[in-house]
Amino acid sequence: MQNMGWLVPVLIVGIVMGSHAFRTWVRARHGYPLEDSRRGRNYSYGEAGLESGRKIELLSTENERLTSQISRLEDRIAVLERIATDPAERTAREIDALR
Repeated sequence: MQNMGWLVPVLIVGIVMGSHAFRTWVRARHGYPLEDSRRGRNYSYGEAGLESGRKIELLSTENERLTSQISRLEDRIAVLERIATDPAERTAREIDALR
């Protein structure tokens, strides 16, 4: 029992290494990006990484399209609100001025 002093540090290092390997395996299995904390890089392995990148790109494009569409609709609603709230004779004068 006296020569077992080396066992404690070896077990601590083994547990830390094992927990890191398990955590990395779980992240890779579920498609999360793998990070290299020493270099600040993200690694994505396999189909999940490529697929998620493509999904992000498609969602960004759709988000831009929908944002511009909302902007156009807001402009149209503002015009309709102005027409609905303006007095009738003022609207008639503006229409006659456009002819």
